[in-house]
Amino acid sequence: MTDPTPPATPREQTGPDWLVELRGLVLMLAAVITFHSLVAKPFYIPSISMMPNLLVGDRLVVSKYPYGWSWVSASFHVLPRSHVRLFPATPEYGDIVIAVPPNRDEDYIKRVVALPGDRIAVVGGQIVLNGKPVPQVPQAPLILPIDANQPCDPDDFPGLRFRGPDGRGYCELPIYRETMPNGATYRIIDHRDEPLDHYPEIRVPAGHVFLMGDNRDNSADSRAPIESNGLGGPVPLSSIGGRAEFITFSLDGSETWNPLSWWNALRSGRAWTRLRPMIVGQGH
Repeated sequence: MTDPTPPATPREQTGPDWLVELRGLVLMLAAVITFHSLVAKPFYIPSISMMPNLLVGDRLVVSKYPYGWSWVSASFHVLPRSHVRLFPATPEYGDIVIAVPPNRDEDYIKRVVALPGDRIAVVGGQIVLNGKPVPQVPQAPLILPIDANQPCDPDDFPGLRFRGPDGRGYCELPIYRETMPNGATYRIIDHRDEPLDHYPEIRVPAGHVFLMGDNRDNSADSRAPIESNGLGGPVPLSSIGGRAEFITFSLDGSETWNPLSWWNALRSGRAWTRLRPMIVGQGH
């Protein structure tokens, strides 16, 4: 005897399952935020404070884990400020790091020039570290093409603009090579006497580092007071959000909202530039 009841047929799917779609979107967003907070994040250079090594328009990758994790590691700085760090480590001389000032939730990018316990002063633009001047050796000038992101503003670079034989404008930047006690060496710009070229000696407290921009005449860093948008002295390691690793690409400012315009705006020779300082040996 057969069962007269007809078999059930599956209900037809009439459209997307929005609950499943939303769950997938939330999981993807959570994965991106977790990676951004714990592993690495992109960073855009908005100012001239790290010239000549970083230019306005550079895009780079910042690793989040070298010095441990703290409140500053979270995306968008949503956690309350705290001195607690997980798996803490101390930067090395010459590292380029991301730091958050004590009065604003924004990222600065600067170079580590003094470590916890160091005595540091700046005399005539030269760092004096633990009583010894840090060597600064003059180098050949750097010739940079002028573009929308690097206009070589006469207020910032007086007398350094010129027009080349090709009719294009250029900026001739005076360069020094600075070498830290661990042998980390990098280029800096210091072409005029500014108030920040003179900084009385202080001792960097435990758990802090002293940061300076490579463009020494145009950098609101540890030398500059908070009221001048500076870092107001040594920066707690808990406010260091990561280490700059390499440049992914750089745009000259001629691009528009249309990504198709980015190709012609790319600066040549900057992609994949490593940002860790070269080490020339100990005892320098």
